[in-house]
Amino acid sequence: MSNEENTNQPVEKTKEVASNVTAKLLELKEKNPKVFFGGIGAGVVIIILLMMSGGNSDTVSNSAMKNLVIGQAYQLKSANAYDKDATVRLISVPGAIAAYDDTEEADRNGVCQHLAQGTPVTVVELQDAYGKKNAYAKVQITDGDCKGNSGWALSIDVQ
Repeated sequence: MSNEENTNQPVEKTKEVASNVTAKLLELKEKNPKVFFGGIGAGVVIIILLMMSGGNSDTVSNSAMKNLVIGQAYQLKSANAYDKDATVRLISVPGAIAAYDDTEEADRNGVCQHLAQGTPVTVVELQDAYGKKNAYAKVQITDGDCKGNSGWALSIDVQ
């Protein structure tokens, strides 16, 4: 046997098996359509269930809100950023976080407004907002160039 004959054999057998399966399915469709269409429906239901079942919940890190205590030392850590160079923004009034436009150059270069993750802080005050208890925390920076400055941050960013 030549190499060409050896490589054509599996292809021919695959075609033969496929045509046999197709013939049997068409025969089942003609003889018992309820079983045929029921099998298709069951397959679709199984595929939909598999698609909707989700995945492993360990793949997404869940940042839980800590019970912050006034006077305790914490670190700033952005709950929504995976970039190690991401900063945490401090604001002067709680609730104003959604009201700023970060496209302005001066806004990004403000003194002690954007702090590196891991900056040590102490919680000075807590504020409720939007129906959530202690949604904002007033923090005082305890180390670095901005030591002694304070501002408001989202409580989830204080860990």
